[in-house]
Amino acid sequence: MRVLMVTDAFPPTAGGSGWSTYEVSRALRVRGHEITVVRPRFDAATQGDERYDGFEILQPLAWAPRVPFVRNYFRNERLYAHLSRVLSPIIRDRRIDIVHGQHLLSGPAAIRAARRVGVASVCTVRDYWPVCYWSDSTVDPASGEFCPACSPRGMTACLPPRGGRVWPLGLAAIPYMTANLRGKRQALAEAGAIVAVSQRIAADLRARAAELSDTRIEVIPNPVDIDGITKAAASLARPLAGPYALYVGKLAHNKGCLHLIAAARASRLDWPLVVVGDGPLRSSMESAAKAAGLDFRFTGWIPRRDVLGWLRHASVLVFPSAGPESLSRVLLEASALAVPIAAMDTGGTGEIVVGDVTGLLCEGAAALGPALARLRADGDLRARLGEAARQHARTRFETGSVALRLETLYLDLIGAAR
Repeated sequence: MRVLMVTDAFPPTAGGSGWSTYEVSRALRVRGHEITVVRPRFDAATQGDERYDGFEILQPLAWAPRVPFVRNYFRNERLYAHLSRVLSPIIRDRRIDIVHGQHLLSGPAAIRAARRVGVASVCTVRDYWPVCYWSDSTVDPASGEFCPACSPRGMTACLPPRGGRVWPLGLAAIPYMTANLRGKRQALAEAGAIVAVSQRIAADLRARAAELSDTRIEVIPNPVDIDGITKAAASLARPLAGPYALYVGKLAHNKGCLHLIAAARASRLDWPLVVVGDGPLRSSMESAAKAAGLDFRFTGWIPRRDVLGWLRHASVLVFPSAGPESLSRVLLEASALAVPIAAMDTGGTGEIVVGDVTGLLCEGAAALGPALARLRADGDLRARLGEAARQHARTRFETGSVALRLETLYLDLIGAAR
């Protein structure tokens, strides 16, 4: 098959969605399929096509101003129209069999272009962008309170914690925000199928997106290359001489990273807690950790190879996310490396971390400290949970099996389109 992957991000500089797209593309290539990657870029300095691991990455240039809401219009509606026009001749000239949109910026345009040319399309949904304008499905990012519906009333509740003192100015944008969400769902409804990466995402789409009531939704998880990650990490030196706990992710309210302070204090953690990542809460976390006398060590954003080094040698991974996580790549990679996990039970996390089997699953932030203390005190428990996590990841999330499921879906959609 000739597959067109249209993605928001792709390595070497990418977050979880970009690395997941790469893993799938690589596994499909191994199975003999021809993969074309298109990634729109908003930085004129990076204009021009690139290559990564043998993949040609076509990079049509886009533009967006830095004005809030206006920027979103250019990165959404304007981009969809522009990118779909760019994609159509690529689909025809390269005789593409199926178009696979990978995220919120690329998905609607990919579906639109495929429909215009008359080929099959599918779109992966990795978070809540079809049902939440902010994509994280929380009303209050500080409390992690979940939003029942992204209605005008819900959007109004979202604005104060996100907009600060000028939040009333955002009220004028609510009609646009409503139309924006409706347009995304209407585009998704035209795909041959939607791939939801977790049962939680699939259930949320069915419950909160009426436009998708007749659209096929398949649950196929993000992949993890267990053997590849294990091999890559095996030669990485231990970054600290002794044991340490680890957090990897953005330092933002919806990631629950402030819970790390309370958890470390409650567990009387006497290991360093290494924080890999950056974000708006870094300064307040540093101050709070210092005031509490805790040994927190902040690395900022670091290359993926270095992240694997920290993961490989961690004694425990702490995952305090307060938002409804879809299917965390950090948890998948930690599982692949047999790292014991203490995690908040939100969103699709329970599909990776099975309580007291592949990790410790915490109901509420108050349970995170005792879970961390339990792992700190019991080396046998850490070893048992880590190995079970690796086996669970191999059974459910191994890249090869995920690629095979996608291949089966592709063939079905191509047959239906013809």
